[in-house]
Amino acid sequence: MIKILVVEDDKNTRKLMCAVLTQNGFETYGAEDGVAALNLMEKHQIDLVVLDLMMPNMDGYELTRQLRLSWKNLPILMVTAKQEPKDKKQGFLAGTDDYMTKPVDEEEMVLRIKALLRRAQIASEHKLTIGKVVLNYDSLTVSREDQAISIPQKEFYLLFKLLSYPNMIFTRIQLMDEIWGMESETDDHTLNVHINRLRDRFRGWPEIEIVTVRGLGYKAVKNG
Repeated sequence: MIKILVVEDDKNTRKLMCAVLTQNGFETYGAEDGVAALNLMEKHQIDLVVLDLMMPNMDGYELTRQLRLSWKNLPILMVTAKQEPKDKKQGFLAGTDDYMTKPVDEEEMVLRIKALLRRAQIASEHKLTIGKVVLNYDSLTVSREDQAISIPQKEFYLLFKLLSYPNMIFTRIQLMDEIWGMESETDDHTLNVHINRLRDRFRGWPEIEIVTVRGLGYKAVKNG
């Protein structure tokens, strides 16, 4: 069973979040601050941490930094009443994977947690499976049943990114910055060429479909 640690100094909020997660099939642990959380982390195999930002003894920023020192790939969801962009930026710089503002929508929290867990599994295995299709990050290959295709690095990274977040729209700028780097001279034409090559390579593979979202960018539709 997936084990989730909820770090929240408000006792009632902590109990409520643990109850919601338990109802959704997770095993939960609660901690009132960052110090207690680190002690629990040493005793239990925790799969994901949900933490509050404003806490006594050790706030959420510092706890996140401490967690990243020993548990680099641990999914972290930061939950806070602070809504300013600067606060979110500081949270991501500290090392959180996702950020929600209070009051928290319980259903959205569960969905975000499931998404973080799925991404963590993909990252640890370096493989992404959609139906009969398997993307192997280490070998840059895409295989389906007895057919395997090695594709150029940038094409693979682009496909892996899109399929890792099915139905999520990525802007052209987002994709160019992530795949080619912010300092790159890459333009729309280069991105379009790579997208068209991927479409041509996997034409007839029902699991892989890249859709153009007019005026925004692209998204992958997972059919597997």
